[in-house]
Amino acid sequence: MFSSKRGRAITTGITAIVIGGGSFGIVACSSSSSSSSSTAASSSSTAASSSPSDPGGFQSGVAKGAKPRSGPAAGGSIGTVSSVSGSSFMLSTSGGYKETIKETSSTTYDKGTSQASASAVTTGETVLVLGTTDNTTITATQVMVPPPTSTEKSPGGKVQVFTKGSKHSTQQAGTIPSNYTEGKGTIVDATTADKAVVAALGVYTGGVVDRVVSIGDGYYEVHNIGVEWPHHIFENSDFQVIGAND
Repeated sequence: MFSSKRGRAITTGITAIVIGGGSFGIVACSSSSSSSSSTAASSSSTAASSSPSDPGGFQSGVAKGAKPRSGPAAGGSIGTVSSVSGSSFMLSTSGGYKETIKETSSTTYDKGTSQASASAVTTGETVLVLGTTDNTTITATQVMVPPPTSTEKSPGGKVQVFTKGSKHSTQQAGTIPSNYTEGKGTIVDATTADKAVVAALGVYTGGVVDRVVSIGDGYYEVHNIGVEWPHHIFENSDFQVIGAND
């Protein structure tokens, strides 16, 4: 369950969505700045990786205090379709991360407020993918072309991408739940996780969500990889983004 601090759907079948969100800004970082029964969650440090091919640190060694990652969990990402091949396509995020998106017979497609087919996914389209994230692959349950418009207010800060030689960001924005303890919580399934993923990506786009964790008292931590910041995005019981940190 545990991954690098450097690394970083709308339930399937819903065809019309209104979500919250705000800033979609991406800035370069140049200075310091799925199973619901799973109980090990959230992120502890692993060794940092600034390699563009492995920005999430998936291949890195484990750093002090870290524990092994859990298995695949509900997550997703927003990005541009860079190539399409058979029953899969490549997604490139604005944070410079690349994910292979696997499509199955149960994958649903939404184009605006209407249902669509796999043909809606074409090179150059911006899409939101929801599904099971497993390292650099997402098995899609739902693909939205384009992503729904976000109306939620950002709690602060902008996404920071990896920049070679940059120092690790320690930025914090908004409110971090007082009951949050890094590495604690319960991974939630897609019925809940999809709502949290869409809200989080509407405010902080550019990375890949590889799990959503219930941390108690109605709060959720959305674990975001593939960018320098934010690594943890926090939401309340109404799936409103309230804060973020490294």
